[in-house]
Amino acid sequence: MSKVVFDIETIGIDFESLKEDEQDYILKYAEDEKKIKETKGKLGLWPFTGQIVALCLFNPETERGRTFFQAPEQKIKAFIEEGIEYETASEKEILEKFWEHIKNYQQFVTFNGRGFDCPYIMLRSAVLKIKPTKNLMPYRYDPANHVDLLDQLTFYGAFRKFSLDFYCKAFGLRNKKIEGMSGALIQEYFKDGKYLEIARYCSADVRATAELFERWHKYIKM
Repeated sequence: MSKVVFDIETIGIDFESLKEDEQDYILKYAEDEKKIKETKGKLGLWPFTGQIVALCLFNPETERGRTFFQAPEQKIKAFIEEGIEYETASEKEILEKFWEHIKNYQQFVTFNGRGFDCPYIMLRSAVLKIKPTKNLMPYRYDPANHVDLLDQLTFYGAFRKFSLDFYCKAFGLRNKKIEGMSGALIQEYFKDGKYLEIARYCSADVRATAELFERWHKYIKM
Protein backbone atom coordinates (compact mmCIF):
# COMPACT_ATOMS: atom_id res chain seq x y z
CA MET A 1 0.00 0.00 0.00
CA SER A 2 1.46 3.36 -1.03
CA LYS A 3 1.94 5.71 1.95
CA VAL A 4 2.71 9.38 2.45
CA VAL A 5 3.48 11.32 5.63
CA PHE A 6 2.64 15.01 5.77
CA ASP A 7 2.70 18.01 8.07
CA ILE A 8 2.03 21.75 7.87
CA GLU A 9 3.32 24.91 9.53
CA THR A 10 1.03 27.91 9.97
CA ILE A 11 1.07 31.54 11.04
CA GLY A 12 -1.65 33.96 12.10
CA ILE A 13 -2.70 37.16 10.39
CA ASP A 14 -2.10 40.58 11.95
CA PHE A 15 -4.78 40.99 14.61
CA GLU A 16 -5.09 44.71 13.86
CA SER A 17 -6.05 43.89 10.27
CA LEU A 18 -9.33 42.39 11.50
CA LYS A 19 -12.46 44.52 11.62
CA GLU A 20 -13.60 45.71 15.04
CA ASP A 21 -16.49 43.25 15.26
CA GLU A 22 -14.15 40.41 14.28
CA GLN A 23 -11.67 41.44 16.96
CA ASP A 24 -14.46 41.54 19.53
CA TYR A 25 -15.62 38.07 18.48
CA ILE A 26 -12.09 36.59 18.73
CA LEU A 27 -11.57 38.13 22.18
CA LYS A 28 -15.06 37.27 23.42
CA TYR A 29 -13.85 35.01 26.23
CA ALA A 30 -10.56 36.77 27.01
CA GLU A 31 -11.21 38.31 30.43
CA ASP A 32 -7.80 39.92 31.13
CA GLU A 33 -4.59 41.06 29.43
CA LYS A 34 -2.99 37.64 29.80
CA LYS A 35 -5.91 35.91 28.08
CA ILE A 36 -5.99 38.58 25.36
CA LYS A 37 -2.30 38.00 24.61
CA GLU A 38 -2.76 34.22 24.60
CA THR A 39 -5.74 34.46 22.24
CA LYS A 40 -3.91 36.73 19.81
CA GLY A 41 -1.06 34.22 19.83
CA LYS A 42 -3.42 31.47 18.67
CA LEU A 43 -4.51 33.10 15.41
CA GLY A 44 -2.27 30.76 13.42
CA LEU A 45 -4.09 27.75 14.85
CA TRP A 46 -7.39 28.69 13.18
CA PRO A 47 -7.82 28.43 9.39
CA PHE A 48 -9.93 31.60 9.23
CA THR A 49 -7.34 33.76 10.97
CA GLY A 50 -4.21 32.01 9.72
CA GLN A 51 -2.50 30.54 6.69
CA ILE A 52 -0.19 27.69 5.71
CA VAL A 53 3.44 28.74 5.19
CA ALA A 54 5.04 25.30 4.75
CA LEU A 55 3.87 21.80 3.87
CA CYS A 56 5.94 18.64 3.53
CA LEU A 57 4.98 15.32 1.95
CA PHE A 58 7.31 12.36 2.49
CA ASN A 59 7.22 8.80 1.16
CA PRO A 60 8.61 6.54 3.92
CA GLU A 61 9.26 3.70 1.46
CA THR A 62 11.40 5.68 -1.00
CA GLU A 63 12.62 8.13 1.68
CA ARG A 64 11.99 10.98 -0.73
CA GLY A 65 9.68 13.94 -0.38
CA ARG A 66 8.78 17.51 -1.27
CA THR A 67 8.46 20.58 0.90
CA PHE A 68 6.59 23.60 -0.42
CA PHE A 69 7.01 26.85 1.48
CA GLN A 70 6.30 30.54 1.30
CA ALA A 71 9.23 32.94 0.96
CA PRO A 72 7.80 36.39 0.18
CA GLU A 73 10.19 38.72 -1.64
CA GLN A 74 13.00 36.13 -1.57
CA LYS A 75 14.24 34.31 -4.65
CA ILE A 76 15.16 30.81 -3.53
CA LYS A 77 15.80 28.30 -6.30
CA ALA A 78 14.40 24.80 -5.89
CA PHE A 79 16.94 22.40 -4.39
CA ILE A 80 17.17 18.88 -2.97
CA GLU A 81 18.47 18.18 0.52
CA GLU A 82 18.61 14.72 2.10
CA GLY A 83 16.09 13.34 -0.37
CA ILE A 84 13.60 16.19 0.03
CA GLU A 85 13.01 18.73 -2.74
CA TYR A 86 12.36 22.28 -1.54
CA GLU A 87 10.29 24.66 -3.63
CA THR A 88 8.81 28.10 -2.89
CA ALA A 89 5.14 28.76 -3.59
CA SER A 90 2.22 30.90 -2.52
CA GLU A 91 -0.26 29.39 -0.07
CA LYS A 92 -2.68 28.67 -2.90
CA GLU A 93 0.04 26.95 -4.91
CA ILE A 94 1.12 24.95 -1.84
CA LEU A 95 -2.41 23.60 -1.46
CA GLU A 96 -2.84 22.91 -5.17
CA LYS A 97 0.41 20.92 -5.19
CA PHE A 98 -0.64 19.08 -2.03
CA TRP A 99 -3.94 17.89 -3.54
CA GLU A 100 -2.20 16.93 -6.78
CA HIS A 101 0.31 14.74 -4.92
CA ILE A 102 -1.84 13.16 -2.22
CA LYS A 103 -4.36 11.72 -4.67
CA ASN A 104 -1.69 9.22 -5.74
CA TYR A 105 -1.43 7.59 -2.29
CA GLN A 106 -3.69 5.01 -0.66
CA GLN A 107 -2.77 5.77 2.94
CA PHE A 108 -1.57 8.94 4.66
CA VAL A 109 0.15 9.30 8.02
CA THR A 110 0.08 12.28 10.38
CA PHE A 111 0.71 13.26 13.97
CA ASN A 112 -2.47 14.93 15.25
CA GLY A 113 -3.59 15.33 11.65
CA ARG A 114 -7.21 14.70 12.54
CA GLY A 115 -7.10 17.35 15.24
CA PHE A 116 -5.23 19.98 13.24
CA ASP A 117 -3.53 19.47 9.86
CA CYS A 118 -6.38 17.81 7.97
CA PRO A 119 -9.27 20.13 8.86
CA TYR A 120 -6.92 23.12 8.51
CA ILE A 121 -5.93 22.06 4.98
CA MET A 122 -9.52 21.39 3.96
CA LEU A 123 -10.86 24.68 5.30
CA ARG A 124 -7.99 26.77 3.89
CA SER A 125 -8.58 25.08 0.53
CA ALA A 126 -12.25 26.03 0.69
CA VAL A 127 -11.34 29.64 1.52
CA LEU A 128 -9.03 29.72 -1.52
CA LYS A 129 -11.57 27.88 -3.72
CA ILE A 130 -9.44 24.78 -4.25
CA LYS A 131 -11.25 21.47 -4.70
CA PRO A 132 -9.90 18.51 -2.66
CA THR A 133 -8.91 15.25 -4.33
CA LYS A 134 -9.17 13.03 -1.26
CA ASN A 135 -11.17 12.82 1.96
CA LEU A 136 -8.71 13.75 4.73
CA MET A 137 -11.21 12.97 7.49
CA PRO A 138 -12.31 9.36 6.91
CA TYR A 139 -13.77 7.12 9.64
CA ARG A 140 -11.68 7.75 12.74
CA TYR A 141 -11.49 4.24 14.15
CA ASP A 142 -10.09 2.53 11.06
CA PRO A 143 -6.49 3.50 10.15
CA ALA A 144 -6.73 1.91 6.71
CA ASN A 145 -6.72 5.33 5.02
CA HIS A 146 -5.49 7.72 7.69
CA VAL A 147 -3.07 6.76 10.44
CA ASP A 148 -3.12 9.58 12.98
CA LEU A 149 -0.34 8.54 15.33
CA LEU A 150 -1.65 10.66 18.18
CA ASP A 151 -4.89 8.67 18.02
CA GLN A 152 -3.00 5.38 17.80
CA LEU A 153 -0.50 6.06 20.59
CA THR A 154 -3.21 7.25 23.00
CA PHE A 155 -5.51 4.41 21.91
CA TYR A 156 -8.11 6.96 20.83
CA GLY A 157 -7.88 9.05 23.96
CA ALA A 158 -7.69 6.22 26.51
CA PHE A 159 -4.18 7.29 27.50
CA ARG A 160 -2.53 10.70 27.93
CA LYS A 161 -1.06 12.63 25.00
CA PHE A 162 2.61 13.47 24.55
CA SER A 163 4.34 15.69 22.01
CA LEU A 164 5.94 14.28 18.86
CA ASP A 165 9.37 15.12 20.25
CA PHE A 166 8.61 13.36 23.55
CA TYR A 167 7.41 10.19 21.80
CA CYS A 168 10.52 10.10 19.61
CA LYS A 169 12.82 10.45 22.62
CA ALA A 170 10.86 7.85 24.60
CA PHE A 171 11.19 5.31 21.76
CA GLY A 172 14.86 6.15 21.20
CA LEU A 173 14.34 7.29 17.61
CA ARG A 174 16.93 9.24 15.60
CA ASN A 175 14.76 12.32 15.61
CA LYS A 176 16.55 15.05 13.62
CA LYS A 177 14.34 17.86 14.84
CA ILE A 178 16.09 21.24 14.69
CA GLU A 179 17.58 22.18 18.06
CA GLY A 180 15.88 25.16 19.68
CA MET A 181 13.11 25.29 17.08
CA SER A 182 9.43 24.75 17.88
CA GLY A 183 6.02 25.39 16.37
CA ALA A 184 5.61 28.36 18.71
CA LEU A 185 8.45 30.15 16.91
CA ILE A 186 7.07 29.84 13.38
CA GLN A 187 5.33 33.24 13.52
CA GLU A 188 8.51 34.95 14.69
CA TYR A 189 10.70 33.15 12.16
CA PHE A 190 8.37 34.07 9.31
CA LYS A 191 8.35 37.71 10.38
CA ASP A 192 12.17 37.66 10.40
CA GLY A 193 12.33 36.13 6.91
CA LYS A 194 13.71 32.79 8.10
CA TYR A 195 11.69 30.88 5.52
CA LEU A 196 14.18 28.08 4.87
CA GLU A 197 14.45 27.41 8.60
CA ILE A 198 10.67 26.94 8.71
CA ALA A 199 10.74 24.64 5.69
CA ARG A 200 13.52 22.51 7.16
CA TYR A 201 11.71 22.34 10.50
CA CYS A 202 8.57 21.09 8.72
CA SER A 203 10.63 18.45 6.92
CA ALA A 204 12.25 17.34 10.19
CA ASP A 205 8.82 16.95 11.77
CA VAL A 206 7.69 14.76 8.88
CA ARG A 207 10.78 12.56 9.05
CA ALA A 208 10.23 12.19 12.81
CA THR A 209 6.60 11.23 12.18
CA ALA A 210 7.72 8.65 9.60
CA GLU A 211 10.12 7.08 12.12
CA LEU A 212 7.43 7.01 14.78
CA PHE A 213 5.03 5.39 12.29
CA GLU A 214 7.54 2.62 11.60
CA ARG A 215 7.82 1.86 15.32
CA TRP A 216 4.02 1.84 15.72
CA HIS A 217 3.56 -0.35 12.64
CA LYS A 218 6.13 -2.94 13.74
CA TYR A 219 5.44 -3.20 17.46
CA ILE A 220 1.98 -1.84 18.31
CA LYS A 221 -0.34 -2.24 15.31
CA MET A 222 -2.43 -5.38 15.48
